[in-house]
Amino acid sequence: MTIQAVRGMKDLLPSDAGKWRFIEVTARAVFGAFGFQEIRVPILERTELFARSIGAATDIVEKEMYTFSDRSGDSLTLRPEATAGILRAYIENKLHAIPGPHKLCTLGPMFRHERPQKGRLRQFHQLDVEVLDDQGPQSDAELMVMLTHLLTRLGLQKISLKLNSLGCPNCRPAFRQALTSFLAGKEQQLCEDCQRRLSTNPLRVLDCKAAGCQEAAIGAPSMSDHLCEDCRTHFAEVRRLLDLAGVAYALDPRLVRGLDYYVRTTFEAVTGDLGAQNAVAGGGRYDGLLAELGGPAQACIGFGAGIERLALLIPEEPEAPRPDIFIAATGPKPRLMAFLMTQKLRRDGYWAEMTTDDKSLKAQLRKANKERARLVLFLGDRELQEDKGQIKRMDDSHQVEFEMGGLGHLFMNFDQAQADAEMQDRLWDAFFHSLMPLIRS
Repeated sequence: MTIQAVRGMKDLLPSDAGKWRFIEVTARAVFGAFGFQEIRVPILERTELFARSIGAATDIVEKEMYTFSDRSGDSLTLRPEATAGILRAYIENKLHAIPGPHKLCTLGPMFRHERPQKGRLRQFHQLDVEVLDDQGPQSDAELMVMLTHLLTRLGLQKISLKLNSLGCPNCRPAFRQALTSFLAGKEQQLCEDCQRRLSTNPLRVLDCKAAGCQEAAIGAPSMSDHLCEDCRTHFAEVRRLLDLAGVAYALDPRLVRGLDYYVRTTFEAVTGDLGAQNAVAGGGRYDGLLAELGGPAQACIGFGAGIERLALLIPEEPEAPRPDIFIAATGPKPRLMAFLMTQKLRRDGYWAEMTTDDKSLKAQLRKANKERARLVLFLGDRELQEDKGQIKRMDDSHQVEFEMGGLGHLFMNFDQAQADAEMQDRLWDAFFHSLMPLIRS
């Protein structure tokens, strides 16, 4: 019996890695342009961290976390999201002592025990960005500008931005009471989860996908009608800045998100191409969470984007990387020269390849074609004797000859015990002086 991967945890095969690499490289470039710095935190944290940050009554904490006791009896959990771990690191390492705002980003695996489906796995991967110690609405707008810029750079179409404000601890209790009163008497229409949520987090009823819950929420009170003056002013400025930046969005009073720590601005980027699991990115403000975890009372905002879902939406497979040069060498001395040349090119940052055994020239060319090498350098006894190399550009078969600067003669008469190291370095320099323009062209 063969051992298979755990359900909901997929292998990333080389055939799929191109899209992931494209997403990660593009994200790092976009985030870097906005001044974000990378942070990496453990995938395993104390369970208490997530219970306090996400909310003990959430589906994630109650039903979806991978939690276990280690040999010391400590309760540990594989991270179900990134924000809590970043805030723990921020507090523990006293980064808050440095004047903010702090712009941090990370990427990596998260874990939730959910029913696997398209774009939703038990081990999934996220891009995550956080702005810590900044309460201004400009950060809210800038994050959404950055998100739309990232999605555009990835070539994604049919993406729309949904926006809402969840108020703050000053104005949310009145809305919560109004919503609870509205839902009173409709308990039988609600799903089992939402019946339980009525007493713990009734706002989650608004974004439940169950048909009965959606029907029960028709005509429900809107948070926008209950915002305090500060929240109303903040949200109006966020919208004004988005309008000025040319970012299209739609107001969605049912947009709640699944974590208890969100306040004020919350947003999602959604698509119509993934079925029920239509969110590709989402986030919002969590101004009280740092203090809740024992840190300073600093305002924060962030978002996460699912790499698996982004990869499903990328319209074309990005062009796979290809070797800069393939050295096709026949004969002991040419192969020795090719081996040393390959290592020197790799040391200087070029992708150089050759065969590991002495195959025929025809077989080596087949391998060069299969690997889609840009250039092929031919080395044989004749090239060494004449001190002239032959290099071929594979895309159009254009071939040129170049002078080896004495290196071919050296290897044709190579005796490692008697070789003069200084002379070798000089000849290698002359050789690469001729070769480099051809590789770079």
